[in-house]
Amino acid sequence: MQEIIGTSNRVLEVDLTKQQSKVFEISSTDRTLYMGGKGLGMKILFDRLPVGVDPLGEENMIVFMPGVLMGTGAPCSGRFEAVTKSPLTGIMASASCGGPFGMALKTSGWDGLLITGSSKNPVYLVIDSKGVQFKNAKGLWGKDTQASQAALEKEGSGALCIGPAGERMVRFANICSGHRFLGRGGMGAVLGSKNLKGIVAKGKEYKIVPANEKFFDKTRKKFNKYINQNSITSGSYRNFGTNANVNLSNAAWILPVRNFTGGSHGEAHKISGETIREKHDTKYHTCKPCTILCGHKGAFAGKERSVPEYETTGLLGSNLGIFDTVAISDFNEVCTLMGMDTISAGGTIAWAMEATEKGLFSSNLKFGSAPEVTQTLKDIALTRGIGKELAMGSRWLAKKYGGEEFAIHVKGMEMAAYDPRGCYGHGLSYAVANRGACHLSTSLFTLEAYFDMASPYAKRNKHTMVKFFENVYAAMNSLHICHFTAFPVFLEPPLIRFTPVPGLKLLTQNLTPLALALMDVSLWPELWASVLGKTYIPLVSMRKFLAIGERIHVLERYMNTREGISKKDDTLPGRLLNEGRKCDPLERTVPLEPMLRKYYKARGYDENGIPTKRTLKRLKIEQR
Repeated sequence: MQEIIGTSNRVLEVDLTKQQSKVFEISSTDRTLYMGGKGLGMKILFDRLPVGVDPLGEENMIVFMPGVLMGTGAPCSGRFEAVTKSPLTGIMASASCGGPFGMALKTSGWDGLLITGSSKNPVYLVIDSKGVQFKNAKGLWGKDTQASQAALEKEGSGALCIGPAGERMVRFANICSGHRFLGRGGMGAVLGSKNLKGIVAKGKEYKIVPANEKFFDKTRKKFNKYINQNSITSGSYRNFGTNANVNLSNAAWILPVRNFTGGSHGEAHKISGETIREKHDTKYHTCKPCTILCGHKGAFAGKERSVPEYETTGLLGSNLGIFDTVAISDFNEVCTLMGMDTISAGGTIAWAMEATEKGLFSSNLKFGSAPEVTQTLKDIALTRGIGKELAMGSRWLAKKYGGEEFAIHVKGMEMAAYDPRGCYGHGLSYAVANRGACHLSTSLFTLEAYFDMASPYAKRNKHTMVKFFENVYAAMNSLHICHFTAFPVFLEPPLIRFTPVPGLKLLTQNLTPLALALMDVSLWPELWASVLGKTYIPLVSMRKFLAIGERIHVLERYMNTREGISKKDDTLPGRLLNEGRKCDPLERTVPLEPMLRKYYKARGYDENGIPTKRTLKRLKIEQR
């Protein structure tokens, strides 16, 4: 088997219209400025994608990018990124996935795959080190994700595909790889619009070798040590999966309940990770390679299924007033087979339930009733009955029927399962997140609501925290490595590990720049440097890592502003700005405006939220 030292820097560009392909090289400049994964994906589309294209039109493009860590055996590195223009939001969308396709693509000798054009007839692609074959997908069209994937995997070691929801261009259709998904923004609809059922990569043609194996091995061992001593990654997530968040969110009053009218519920424990483990005999079902092992599967009504993730449990469970693990598993299974994002599906159905109660919309949906949800999810995927309109998402529905104040989305993307009225910094993060109401742009709720390391109801310095973590996560998504590695990286270095929590909170809330400067994020740039054989200088390399994250984040913002995004879009649903939670006697709402003004200034945006020419020049982003 041939070896690739670090990266191949080769991207395969496939034109579906002409059924042709070509190869282009990633320049050393772009590799240095944008790393890989999300960053390089954004830069590739920035250079090629015209402003104003129809997300479901032939001109739209989608790029799949495994990061520099893929294939090296780095902890929790079996992830790849996709970037496109979203049919749900109309702006840039990126998503991360842990399925087998990324490894297969990378070990076929490719550092990226760019899809352009649109096929006249349904096709699927077979990729190996020599290029691509176009194959007739007529026999796969209409099949669910699991049947489609089983057929594709006969031709390679890693596949991705869409289900019926993607074929029908449901605006929040996703893309499946293994038992993982490119979940948010409607990427499945993009493939459906291109008549592209799936892609399979042969894989196992190349071995990926770090350029500095000794340094890499040393860093890998330290990383695994931190993961295995952290209480989240070696404890709650490993034992209970991401549903460990249910009890944490309920206790912190940030659990979505009944379309975000409440933040906690007395029955929440029934759908917690602890209960699921006991009730459904769970076992590991995770990404590869992985040290954390947060993914699980279990027995639900006599059937072995993937355990729904926390976001699914929150949005299709408590947010609909449903506290039945089997019912939530049924919802998850429909979304899995049909290929739909569970967050947007849950948020859209919650709007429909409330709109039905208020007489704005006609349906048989009602809070607390599961059978109607299962049928509605199928109707959405097949765009039949009321499902045809629900398939457009909550923003579209609210504009047509009313109820915009309780359509819980930002920029058209339905909100993840953390109520920002109980974590103000996270509320700011939702409002300004580039792809919409994204919980992964900062995950600030963990510091505010879970760990008590920042006051959840304070406004002070939250803009600084949001900016810092946006930069960190943009860089992480460009390595590419699992977000959950942030727990050991931030919490296990001795300075943090042995400082009492009250001291950390005092420092974080009142001396935020100093606190963030003391954060030791060295493990990520150490992996980066060891794989590429770059010189590693601790403080300098950490600063460069954060600067790359800043560049990637601002580039995405700049691309969005060229599509019309501005201050008017950096807001939260009316419910969260004007209506308190039922569990909160003080009826607190998110004080967004003062935090937003400070955030713009810190980011180098003008008063309308547009990156200034000076900011773009400083970050070496070409003005267009």
